Amino acid sequence: MPNSLLGTVLGVLIVLVISGLKLDREYQRGVIFRLGRIKGVMGPGLYWTIPVIDQKTQIDIRTKTVNIEPQETVTADSVTIKVNAVLYYRILDPSKAINKVENYQLAVYQTALTSLRNVVGQNILDDVLQNRDKINTKVQEIVDEITEPWGIIIERVEMKDVEIPTSMQRAMAKEAEAIREKRARLIKAAAEQEASIKLAEASQKIVENPAALELRRLQMLTEIGAENNTTTLIMMPSDFISLAKTWTEALENGSKRNVYNSQVQPLQPENNPKE
Repeated sequence: MPNSLLGTVLGVLIVLVISGLKLDREYQRGVIFRLGRIKGVMGPGLYWTIPVIDQKTQIDIRTKTVNIEPQETVTADSVTIKVNAVLYYRILDPSKAINKVENYQLAVYQTALTSLRNVVGQNILDDVLQNRDKINTKVQEIVDEITEPWGIIIERVEMKDVEIPTSMQRAMAKEAEAIREKRARLIKAAAEQEASIKLAEASQKIVENPAALELRRLQMLTEIGAENNTTTLIMMPSDFISLAKTWTEALENGSKRNVYNSQVQPLQPENNPKE
């Protein structure tokens, strides 16, 4: 009888020991409640709890993601848009995450949702589209401040998509096209100004060196021949042109002189009658 009783006691002890053994992986922690009070945080590895008296709640301390569904909000310049984002958070203190908030996952999601809408509503549309990093940082700071008492740290917030109305998309496309056209006109005007300066410099050099003009004439003849042009151009040397101009002026002056001589009669001396 004593042997059987001893065996029973040993069996019960073995069962209690085995049932009290707990094992947590490297990324897991166990929050132990003893008679309703937090005893501590255990893990990782193998540890023992008092059966029936101790209760364990397991927490994953790896980084988690929260996908924020597209939310409709109004920007500071009264444009209705839809934005969505993704949030990354991690539990630093498992006991606070269990004891300070009922459902920390839902709490983080709702906090991120409202913070994103508030921050976007404080910015105009251009800032939302161009300064996403600034908005992401602002949302992260706000959510992290709220979740800090829960033992949760917000690692990063990223806006994914910004959906704007179709009418606003067309207006933005027209604005971008106008900006590109303006830039093209400025570039063209600058090029024309530079070309005019170069032409003025070239003309000045040609005036100073007439031989350069003859070289340019020969170059033009070569280019015309290379292009298989059917038009025939006769390029006269500048000396011939100057000589022809001189002859023309001389002929014109000579003809004018003859006409003048023919029109002007020489004065004849008057014959006085003899008294």
